[in-house]
Parts: sequence; C-alpha cells; structure tokens
Amino acid sequence: MATVNPISIQKYLKGMDYPAQKDDLIQHAEQQGADQEILDVLEQLPDDEEFETPAQLSKAIGQIE
Repeated sequence: MATVNPISIQKYLKGMDYPAQKDDLIQHAEQQGADQEILDVLEQLPDDEEFETPAQLSKAIGQIE
C-alpha cells in the first residue's frame, strides 16, 4: 500500500465532529468522496480508540504506516 499523508486524509474529514471513533471517521470520509486508499488506512485504526482531535488522529495514522 502506498503511503497516505495524514493531511490528505484530513481533507476528507473536514467538518467531522470530534471526539470520533473509527466507524464515524470511515463513514464521514466515504460521504466526502474518499478513495479506497484513504478508507484502507482508516480501516487500520484501532476499533476501541476514540480520537479527541484531528491532531490525535493524524498521530495515530502516522503510527500505522
């Protein structure tokens, strides 16, 4: 899988209400037209973690890759 920049992911999460869980993030990204590569990265996030801010989410994404 190609490396996805957390900033490019945030583009598809514009207007997202935080805190948010993985399923909320995926659903919002899909509604914003995210491609499969973006969705694949979000799918790798922990199921039980709640992300309080976009910065916390970006940090978690950075740890995936």
